[in-house]
Amino acid sequence: MDGIVTEVAVGVKRGSDELLSGSVLSSPNSNMSGVVVTANGNDSKKFKGEDKMDGAPSRVLHIRKLPGEVTETEVIALGLPFGKVTNILMLKGKNQAFLELATEEAAITMVNYYSAVTPHLRNQPIYIQYSNHKELKTDNTLNQRAQVVLQAVTAVQTANTPLSGTTVSESAVTPAQSPVLRIIIDNMYYPVTLDVLHQIFSKFGAVLKIITFTKNNQFQALLQYGDPVNAQQAKLALDGQNIYNACCTLRIDFSKLVNLNVKYNNDKSRDYTRPDLPSGDGQPALDPAIAAAFAKETSLLGLPVAAVPGALSPLAIPNAAAAAAAAAAGRVGMPGVSAGGNTVLLVSNLNEEMVTPQSLFTLFGVYGDVQRVKILYNKKDSALIQMADGNQSQLAMNHLNGQKMYGKIIRVTLSKHQTVQLPREGLDDQGLTKDFGNSPLHRFKKPGSKNFQNIFPPSATLHLSNIPPSVAEEDLRTLFANTGGTVKAFKFFQRDHKMALLQMATVEEAIQALIDLHNYNLGENHHLRVSFSKSTI
Repeated sequence: MDGIVTEVAVGVKRGSDELLSGSVLSSPNSNMSGVVVTANGNDSKKFKGEDKMDGAPSRVLHIRKLPGEVTETEVIALGLPFGKVTNILMLKGKNQAFLELATEEAAITMVNYYSAVTPHLRNQPIYIQYSNHKELKTDNTLNQRAQVVLQAVTAVQTANTPLSGTTVSESAVTPAQSPVLRIIIDNMYYPVTLDVLHQIFSKFGAVLKIITFTKNNQFQALLQYGDPVNAQQAKLALDGQNIYNACCTLRIDFSKLVNLNVKYNNDKSRDYTRPDLPSGDGQPALDPAIAAAFAKETSLLGLPVAAVPGALSPLAIPNAAAAAAAAAAGRVGMPGVSAGGNTVLLVSNLNEEMVTPQSLFTLFGVYGDVQRVKILYNKKDSALIQMADGNQSQLAMNHLNGQKMYGKIIRVTLSKHQTVQLPREGLDDQGLTKDFGNSPLHRFKKPGSKNFQNIFPPSATLHLSNIPPSVAEEDLRTLFANTGGTVKAFKFFQRDHKMALLQMATVEEAIQALIDLHNYNLGENHHLRVSFSKSTI
C-alpha cells in the first residue's frame, strides 16, 4: 500500500461542491432524511442527516478527489492522529468519502492541520472540508467492510490510554496489533536520521510519530503509524533490509506500546500531527513554515529509496544520496543547509596551546578519512577539517560535537567552505595546515572494510588491535596510564591476543589516549590500532 505523503500546503476548501450529483436535495435547509447517495457505482446507501449550507464546523468531514484504489484504512488513517474516528462512508464511484470524528473539536483540529499541510493519499493531493451534515447515519449492512475496518482500528485505539507521567503510553495489546514498530539499526556506518526513517517508512502509510534514541550503544527508533495494518506491511517488507548498500540493516519488531507521547519536535523525536510542539532546548516552537516543512515528505532530499514491498535488494540509496541524507540530518526545510553533503567541518573552542593538525586528524579519523586540516591563523582555537565525503563529516559531527579534547568542550558544525585551501607554495603558515590526502592511516579506504561496522561514539572503553605477542597486559596498562589517565580495567580477547579492551576512568581520558597512542609503534613492526568500543569490561 502506498503511503500517505504530507506536503506543504494550500488552504482547505469548504462549500457547496459537496452536493453530490447522486444526492436528492430539495432546498439548502430541507430535512435530509430522504437523501439517497449512490456509492461504489451500484449499491444505494441511505444517508440520513441534516444539510446546513453555512460551512460551519462539523464533526463530519467531506473528503474529495480520492485516488480510485484508495482503501477505507487509508482514509481512516487521515483522521486517527486527531482523535477517535466513529464512522466512515466511502463513495468510490465519486472518489469521495465522509469521515465522522467523535468530537467537533477533533474535526476542527484536523481541518486546521490540513489547511497548513495538504494531505496526499497515494501521492495525490486530496481535499478536506467540513460536511454540511452533523452526523453520519449509514446503513451498516451495506457499509459492512468500512465498519469492520473501523472496529479493528477502534479496538487498538481504545487500548490506547496514556499513563500519566510516562513518555510512552503502555497498554496490554498483543504485539501484532500495535501500530508502533521498534527499529534497531545494525552496522550503522552512515548516519541514519529521523528524516531518512520517515521517508522509508512513509511508503507503507501515514507515519504519525517517531522517537529515536541510543540504547546499548545502538541507534534505535520507535515509529507509530495511523494503522496497525501499515505497521505489519512495513515490518514484512523492510525487516532485514539494508538502507544503504551493505550497511545500516533494519531489524524491526512490533512494540508493546500502542501510542507514543512526543514532547518535542527536533532531530531526535517528531510528532507529524503536532507541528506546533517546541524543539525542547529552551528555544520557542519552530517557525510555522519550518514546522510545515517537517511534515513535508523528505523527497526534498532527492533520496531515491527503493523500499518496495517484497524487494530483496538493499533499499539502494546510492552513496551520493546517503551524503544528502547525512547532510540533511534533522534539517529538512531549514534554510541555508545544502543537501549535497558538506565535507568540511568547522571545529571551535579548541585548546590552542595543545591542538595540532595531527591530533585532529587522529580523532576525526575514527569517523572518516580526513583529507586536510587547517588551524585558523587568526583564531587558533578553531580549525577546518575536510573529510572524504558528506557522510563522514556528518558522522564525525554527530559523535564529536560536545566532547572534551585537551580539557575543553569542542563544538563541531558543518562549514560553509567546500574545500580546505592549502597555503601557497613557499608560504610558511607555521605548520597550521596539513594535507593528509595520501595518509596510509585512513581507516575507510577499503570498501567493505570491517572498520565500517565498528564505528561507535566516544566511550571510556577502547578497542586495541595489532598487539604483538611479546607485549603483555602490564606493558599496555603502563603505556595508557602515561597518557595522563587512570586505567580501570583491561582484558585480552580470549581467542585472539592481538586484540584487547582497555577501560579508562572517563571518556575524556579515553579520547586523549586514542589521540596519543593510535598508530603507536609497539616494536616488531606492529603499530597499535585504537578505536572506541561499544563493550564494557
